[in-house]
Amino acid sequence: MTRRIAWTLLILTSVLLVLAVVPLGVLLTARDRVAFRDDQRASTRVIAAAAEEHLSDHKPATAMRRELDAAARAGDCAAVYDSAARLVAATPCTAARGAEASELVARVLGGHEPEPPENEGRLLTAEPVGEVRRPVGAVVLARSAASLDSRITAVWGWSAAIGAAGLGASVLLSVHLARWVGRPLSTLDASARRLGEGALDERADVGGGPPEVRRLAATFNTMAARTETLVHGHRAVIADVSHQLRTPLAALRLRLDVLAAGARGDTAEELAGAQEEIARLSRLVDGLLAVARAEQATPRPGAVRVEEALAERVAAWSPVAEERGVRLTRAPGPALTAALGAGHLEQILDNLIANAVDALPAGGSVTLDHAAVGPWVRVRVRDDGPGMPAEAKAVAFRRFGNPEARGTGLGLAIVHRLVTANGGTAALEDTPGGGLTVVLELPLWSERGAGRPEPRSLPVLKKT
Repeated sequence: MTRRIAWTLLILTSVLLVLAVVPLGVLLTARDRVAFRDDQRASTRVIAAAAEEHLSDHKPATAMRRELDAAARAGDCAAVYDSAARLVAATPCTAARGAEASELVARVLGGHEPEPPENEGRLLTAEPVGEVRRPVGAVVLARSAASLDSRITAVWGWSAAIGAAGLGASVLLSVHLARWVGRPLSTLDASARRLGEGALDERADVGGGPPEVRRLAATFNTMAARTETLVHGHRAVIADVSHQLRTPLAALRLRLDVLAAGARGDTAEELAGAQEEIARLSRLVDGLLAVARAEQATPRPGAVRVEEALAERVAAWSPVAEERGVRLTRAPGPALTAALGAGHLEQILDNLIANAVDALPAGGSVTLDHAAVGPWVRVRVRDDGPGMPAEAKAVAFRRFGNPEARGTGLGLAIVHRLVTANGGTAALEDTPGGGLTVVLELPLWSERGAGRPEPRSLPVLKKT
């Protein structure tokens, strides 16, 4: 943004300077040329007036000679011609004599207005002696254009200097203005990013920038404070619920265990059923608390070695899978690093493996693999079990979305919350040959700290 503001102001100032300085330079140049020619014609007329006294009134040529000498001292070349185009008098230099001068004299004596030509840095002018229609002679004056060129060069030099000074001032002003506006916005953007990554105590600086940006920063701080209050309150509620529910459940289970120890017959059977329901209720409470924690997760992304996490979870779950007659394997893959919150990948894999192992009959298999897909790490958990109908897959990521689930029905909801909180996607697909495949796409870790990639267009099942 800072660069865009600076470049916009710089381009605008450059256009305005060009539109102002160039026409002014052209105007001053044209004015100097007109003034130069008018002054030259005035000098020529002075000599013509002095020559008229000699050619028309037949007075001595003293005045005419005096004007020619003055023109020579000024650096001009002048020549006086009579009505027959014969040279009467001239300055020592010969620039006012020659073919061009003869053409000018002929046009003047013919009663025409000549166009003054410029030749070799000199401008020639011609004026009639006496009446314009019936001249008794003509005067030709050649003057060097060096002084005119110097003035024109000075005009464009000053114009360029003014333009450069204005452009330099515009650069300084635009950079200062861009920083004044852009720095507070960059700081606010960084604060928003850190707040989104879980730093709930993050606040923006409200002391710099335009009033609108300061108001935006103040609004952001108010929002951040309220968010922090809500999240902390939510966490406190979860902690209280966890304590208040688990304690009586544990006491109730203990009492049922004591009663079941001495029970016989139908009473023992009923107590065993009650114990199973208490255990199921405990698992349900734990699952709900896990979902709540996942929903409020604001992870700080860190570097997670995907192949190591997969290997650890396969090793941890292999005894459970073997006990149930399920083969749990991991396909080899590249060394990839994902940007995830601490412990999130392990929790995701635990839920997926647990669901797969519970759903498979003896003799089934579960395979984990991973690969790089653009800026993403694709992790798949495939099983060859009974699979899942399309209706169940459409609601599988909701709480209790699958009524046919053997467990609490919260595992995939926890997976979906954790994956999306880390900027990834989760989808369910049919395994070729039968079964269910869970496809996760997780952001790759960037050492440069770049932002997460834009989500891919996958058939992601989201909460509705």
